[in-house]
Amino acid sequence: MRARRTARWAASALVTVLASTGVLAGSATASGPAAPEGVTGSVATASDPVTHEENDRVPEGSLWTQHYFPSSDRSGTELHADVLLPEGLPKRARVPVILSVGPYFGHSGQSGVEGWSHTGPSDRFQDFIEGTDLFDEGYAFVMVDLRGFGGSTGCLDWGGPGEQADVRAAIDWAAGQPWSTGAVGLYGKSYDAVTGLIGNNLDQRALKAVVAQEPVWDMYQYIYSNGVPRPNVTGTANAYNSIATLGQLPDDDPRYLANSRYEESHPECLTQNAAGYRIADQDDEFWTSRDLAKAAEGTDTPLFVTQGFIENNTKPEEMQEYLDNHEGPERGWVGQWEHVRGGDRTSDGRLSMGREGWYDETLSFYDQYLKGVRPTVRYPAYSVEDSTGAWRAQRTWPVVERPVRLSLGGGSYVDDGGLTASAAPDWSGQASRDDIEPSGEWDMENAPATDRAAPRGLVEEQALLQGAGAVTSSFFVWSEPLRKAVRVTGTPQISLTAEGQGNVMLKLYDVAPDGTAVMFDEQVSLLTTGRLTVDLKATDWTLAAGHVLAVEIGSIRTGSWRDTPSGETVEVKGARLGLALDDPSDDIATGGARSPYLDTYLRQYTVDLPAGPATFRVLPGGRF
Repeated sequence: MRARRTARWAASALVTVLASTGVLAGSATASGPAAPEGVTGSVATASDPVTHEENDRVPEGSLWTQHYFPSSDRSGTELHADVLLPEGLPKRARVPVILSVGPYFGHSGQSGVEGWSHTGPSDRFQDFIEGTDLFDEGYAFVMVDLRGFGGSTGCLDWGGPGEQADVRAAIDWAAGQPWSTGAVGLYGKSYDAVTGLIGNNLDQRALKAVVAQEPVWDMYQYIYSNGVPRPNVTGTANAYNSIATLGQLPDDDPRYLANSRYEESHPECLTQNAAGYRIADQDDEFWTSRDLAKAAEGTDTPLFVTQGFIENNTKPEEMQEYLDNHEGPERGWVGQWEHVRGGDRTSDGRLSMGREGWYDETLSFYDQYLKGVRPTVRYPAYSVEDSTGAWRAQRTWPVVERPVRLSLGGGSYVDDGGLTASAAPDWSGQASRDDIEPSGEWDMENAPATDRAAPRGLVEEQALLQGAGAVTSSFFVWSEPLRKAVRVTGTPQISLTAEGQGNVMLKLYDVAPDGTAVMFDEQVSLLTTGRLTVDLKATDWTLAAGHVLAVEIGSIRTGSWRDTPSGETVEVKGARLGLALDDPSDDIATGGARSPYLDTYLRQYTVDLPAGPATFRVLPGGRF
């Protein structure tokens, strides 16, 4: 973090411009008499800004005001905004706006009541404000509550048309204020990164740049996988209903408090929200209107994204589709971490993403596209950490040197949820399927750090039973040992012809010569007789020379989905694996350390899986 500089302008001038324009004062009600001098809980209105000295929840160097404006869908929804302007902004001066739109800006807490003694603006992105010295750098920061949350009215609409209308309105409102240059950049992580992707998709002229950390790329994929519900299929709806009904602080202004209780007089909002999550059909209008990746086609807003390939919360599903559809300038940090921000650190002080400079790079990105300032540092378009912990610079992601379609043949499995193997007399597993079911009660910001793996010993037992000729819960196909290191990047795809119905789980393993294997990619789907094609998660995994790629096809055996096994024997024919391959030998190194979570992942997902008979080559002909 840079040392804070002295504010450059006089505070009284800003009060004058706020009061004289009328724009800031016209849409909010007063909250009563000002707090006595020395009290650290003064409440801002549109025309009465509050400093840090008057309310210690206001970031230093800024002035806090509150505002209300309508959403853009003519629904009558009223949105609430907390505005933080540089303290001492001269009269008639204008600044670009960093905007964040989401459900986590309630004054009493982000996803639960946090124990504040008095009201004030959310500190959700205090790290970003301090890390960039945002106000000294001449930016405003605006936080807008999505409908149904914080001080906004309306029924929450998880990533849907209503929230898309809110994002549109927030961008237009921020661009049109008298203290705004009209240039707006979106910033967020998780849910408010989703609203960043939505903003890009809306393609508004005022939106000049988006920074989206760990977003969901297609809302359906957060709740279902090709028709199979995830554990949070009901829990996420409950979590957001809970956030929407959080009690707010009694000293807030009356309008804010009245809006925050909207669900009390409109209980149907909570019922409607929960009902949408129960729709399993990906082609239903509820989900097609929330397919952000498809809606990104032809968009060109400059976009800066982060994505952990092995993170368990907002997973890299439809990530490549979104980026392929986006046609504007891109920047990215992608690698082997969990659900974290670019500047987050572990308890022992290590950077969670392993790379220095998040705040400097994001500020440079905004300076370039909101202020027209030429960058003084030449940053890579994409900074990528692969599974070895090494960082490289790329012009885009993924870089594909050779796409391949590999024949896997076929086999049979019983869709029994792993019962066949777990019933074997010599199985050494230590947990049942019920033991690995997570609760599913989480929102996008609060999910388990890792999926629980299949019971220990199950994978090896499956392979041994397959070798003995038994039809069990899954079957494996192995490659020849690699003669040189090969990176699997992009989005692997498996297609197959099935006879039978039920569920199918598809997994990729990196098998070392000592028989230990890391599961590095997986996906599931409902299955009926016929041809099926499934995209796995995006990945960036390097297979070392001498290692084997194993593919497992079978029943779902982890707690990561709420599947219903059919009990049928499923016959698979003509399976094919599509991979995007890259040659690690020509990497261009860039700065970065091994992200700490990578070792946690390796401990969680390393199993014993001795290589079986080889039936395919990962790199046919041995050349890229």
